[in-house]
Amino acid sequence: MRRALIAALVVASLPVATARAGTKYFSSWKDPKASPLSLGEGEKVLVMVMTLHDDTRNGAEAELARDLRERGLTVVPAYTVIPPNLIQDKDKARPYIEKTGCTYALVMRVLAKDKEVEGTGPSVTAIPVAMPYYSSFYGGYYTFGWGTTYNAGVMEIKNKFRVEALLYDLGTDKLIWAGTSVTTNPDTAQKFIEDLVKATSREMKKQGLIKK
Repeated sequence: MRRALIAALVVASLPVATARAGTKYFSSWKDPKASPLSLGEGEKVLVMVMTLHDDTRNGAEAELARDLRERGLTVVPAYTVIPPNLIQDKDKARPYIEKTGCTYALVMRVLAKDKEVEGTGPSVTAIPVAMPYYSSFYGGYYTFGWGTTYNAGVMEIKNKFRVEALLYDLGTDKLIWAGTSVTTNPDTAQKFIEDLVKATSREMKKQGLIKK
């Protein structure tokens, strides 16, 4: 019991370093036949975030729509056209989507949340304890004390969210782009959404799917 308590106290005393937040795409695929989305008049992109929490979905879709509009696209957030009680039913949701006249659909979904602990553990540089080392300051303990210093080590706790983004051509019902991102230690839910949206737009531009 005493050893377990000591071990718990040692872990609790370790300095914790927080990794810098941010979103990066670590995989991306594009249909080689896909051209830049130079949408003509009347063409639209539906954005849909698949989550069971309506408030989160609405906020994420609104932020994604805002960013893409600034890049010259005409965007329709799914929450503005599909009733919440029908959003998960493909057959009932489809007529609402078709009424919008959208030609593409950008769909996003959180795949997983992972927690990682990295770093170095505690260590002690040991010298056998004997009275002579304690009997004097300069003559014994000074050297002994520095020779048995405790190094608490450093632990880094990382919360990682993996998200997939998929772009479909609604005219052919075919996938034309897929990407997976990871967001590390977002400060807040809003910051997570903002970083994710910006990273997604950058990746789509990098893949030649949008111009701005």
